[in-house]
Amino acid sequence: MTLHRRALLASAGLGAVLTTLGGLTWTLLRQPADGNELTLDDVLYDPDQPVLGNPGGDVTVVEFFDYQCPFCKRGHADLMAEVEADGNLRLVMKDWPIFGGASVLASQLVLGAVEEGAHAAAQAALMATPARLSEDDVRDTLTAAGLDPAAMLAAYRQDRERWDGLMARNSRQAAALGLQGTPAFIIGQNLLPGALDRNRLRAAIAATRGSA
Repeated sequence: MTLHRRALLASAGLGAVLTTLGGLTWTLLRQPADGNELTLDDVLYDPDQPVLGNPGGDVTVVEFFDYQCPFCKRGHADLMAEVEADGNLRLVMKDWPIFGGASVLASQLVLGAVEEGAHAAAQAALMATPARLSEDDVRDTLTAAGLDPAAMLAAYRQDRERWDGLMARNSRQAAALGLQGTPAFIIGQNLLPGALDRNRLRAAIAATRGSA
């Protein structure tokens, strides 16, 4: 399966099928006619990408997000609640820090926590904050959660090529998909730009399972 920006444009007629279920509309990603610039596996299964939820889940939910995005944060509790309640969702949170330096630092620190097993806790702490953050806010929030920002930064720097490479790939994927901002979701082969409430999230997951 190959993804391409043209596959998101209904007017292109090559790769886009707009589908509606209960008021939910998404774009079904299909192979474009002319190449293999970006594969679905590239997006869903980057080997450096931390995975939450059930790593062997039957549906993968991808979210392109930023730690300062108000809509990402507003929907995060519902997203995590659905992942826990479902039990069979593989969750990929793609760092796409587009809101400035504090967002970049937040991503760096949280990715730096992966090897210590603190990635999920660090991410949860920052996603529970108000939308706008300073760099000091990022550090203070992580410290309050019992984490060590200095150690996280040192771990990130030690493996900087890996994490910078991951974020660069995330950015290239977002551009190839024609994303205009965060949040943006891919559920199965379906692209859903913008915020999702829990009902729309469940509908997209059910539709993906129904088409399998």
